[in-house]
Amino acid sequence: MVSIVQKSDTLGALASGLCLIHCLATPIIFIAQSCSSSCCSSAPLWWQLIDFIFLAISFCAIYWTAKKTSKTWLKRALWISWVLLLILLLNEKLAWIPLSKSSIYFPALGLVSLHIYNLRFCNCKEQKCCVSTLNHS
Repeated sequence: MVSIVQKSDTLGALASGLCLIHCLATPIIFIAQSCSSSCCSSAPLWWQLIDFIFLAISFCAIYWTAKKTSKTWLKRALWISWVLLLILLLNEKLAWIPLSKSSIYFPALGLVSLHIYNLRFCNCKEQKCCVSTLNHS
């Protein structure tokens, strides 16, 4: 568990990247499926649940990253991106507002980018350094 907490940016970037690939692959997979059989028009439940699995993993990664980042703005940006991703995902499932399905790519790309940025520029090598510098950035 300690290893996962220490590598939360890597986990977050990986989960967000896989989520993005999942979102990109879905239309291609189901176009191919509809060409081969016309019995089912919607995605299987297990495929739809992958969205929420990625969202849960991303939540944990952001939670751990927010505790150790040295930049306050980055912590806020990660949470804003995650909330936006959650809202867009729920909107896609519940059809509240008609939006392009590609709108979900922006917060996913934002999460990947922010985690990579934090991994490269904002991590502390020592456990206590981020806690003391968190209020100064």
